[in-house]
Amino acid sequence: MFGALFEAQPSRAASGQNDLVMDTHPLQLTAHGLVLREWTSDDLAVMQELFDDPDVAYRTPLASPFGQAAALRYLHSAERARRDNDRIHLAITTDGHQALGEVLLNRATGSIGYIVGAAHRGQRLAVRALRTMTEFAHTTLALPKVILEIEPDNQPSIAVARSVGFHPSGSAPESVTDKGRTYGLLAWEHNLITADQG
Repeated sequence: MFGALFEAQPSRAASGQNDLVMDTHPLQLTAHGLVLREWTSDDLAVMQELFDDPDVAYRTPLASPFGQAAALRYLHSAERARRDNDRIHLAITTDGHQALGEVLLNRATGSIGYIVGAAHRGQRLAVRALRTMTEFAHTTLALPKVILEIEPDNQPSIAVARSVGFHPSGSAPESVTDKGRTYGLLAWEHNLITADQG
């Protein structure tokens, strides 16, 4: 259960600026120059700026257009998912305040997703957020494997996956139909054993 895991005291590894630090109430992860924190009602306007984007609409199941009502529904969904131990939605920040994107983990499936706002791309935010969430999934939640689901033509996301040490799973693409578009998703995986050896 998340609750039991989150009762642990925040911990810091022996040394290094990229060591994962976890604050648990509310959940906050600090590593790789980022502070990943939970969304709050103060973020509704910035959520709209980040998620009401043609690329986000094309590549994700998020509502489009993504207005105030959609932001409020999304916030409530994220809060409910955390309470129900289903998913963790964290805003990507460098300072613990200004949200630049989102990284999320579905604990049941072990899948990770991320979005970086158009104005904030090119800073390796996705790589750093994915690395932080992957480390959290392996070390704190003890998930032996985490996955990404990426369209074969999504070269930026494939580059992010490779940078963090994910590799293609070898399984057949999953066919998805969303917003009138049918496309395939390839699974990329990151295994705890591989991470330990690397």
